[in-house]
Amino acid sequence: MGKEKQWDEKLMLDQSGKVAIITGAGSGLGFETARALAEKGARVVLAVRNTEKGADAASRIRKVKQGADVAVMELDLGDLSSVRKFADNFRKQYKRLDLLINNAGVMAPPRGETADGFELQFGTNHLGHFALTLLLLDMLKRVPGSRIVTVSSGAHSFGMLDFDDLNWEKRTYNRWQAYGDSKIANLYFTRELQRRLDEENSNVLAVAAHPGWSATELQRHQGLLSILNNFFAQTAAMGTLPTLYAATAPDVHGAEYFGPDGFGEIRGYPVRVRSNKRSRDMAAAKRLWELSEKLTGVRW
Repeated sequence: MGKEKQWDEKLMLDQSGKVAIITGAGSGLGFETARALAEKGARVVLAVRNTEKGADAASRIRKVKQGADVAVMELDLGDLSSVRKFADNFRKQYKRLDLLINNAGVMAPPRGETADGFELQFGTNHLGHFALTLLLLDMLKRVPGSRIVTVSSGAHSFGMLDFDDLNWEKRTYNRWQAYGDSKIANLYFTRELQRRLDEENSNVLAVAAHPGWSATELQRHQGLLSILNNFFAQTAAMGTLPTLYAATAPDVHGAEYFGPDGFGEIRGYPVRVRSNKRSRDMAAAKRLWELSEKLTGVRW
């Protein structure tokens, strides 16, 4: 446990020659993840919904690291046709993929739907990333030591998927419950993905991370949270350390979960953490996987 204590960007290994995709890299945690990897020499693709914001993020990274290899590509995780288009475009432009960091997310907005009619948070945070990962999996499988890091949250602890009503059509909408549901879905996805990879003796690692409480734009729908940020939140650069550790540290194993080491996992340096018991239910993970294949039309 102690080995990764106080681990930070300075200890990250050189990433030269690696190609990384980071979803939601226009701001916050995604931006800091992209910057850190680019500074260590990786070729980084900022997968963003708003390409103008992405271009601005790319130029900020180039200011920090001259000659950084950063590209911007459009990706709307709330639209499966955009996910397919992104995967096609990526294949045309890149020969390899070492790191897929499923970072983008929406947190507790008013009820909305994705382009395909899914509840917004489940559709974006889980289904969009599910489809993206499967569409790029063959590229990851070709690269020794490649990794898929999916960013979950401490909010997974109140996630409780209703498999008969994943899109909240029968229940009164509760935006926080829906957020927790999407975050436990991220963990189910990681576990079942790793199980399938192991079955094939694949060298790809699927791992998860959470940022603790970090000051980002994610809280834009939350009046009180954005005020409390000033007192409790750590910086986005600190919040991204568990993701970076999961993506690059040599002693990472499949289906592990990383978060901050401080009280309540709210802040601190990255360590292995344990998700709750419900998130380790492999029958639920398998059921979610099968439903996700049906809903997205993207299969293993």
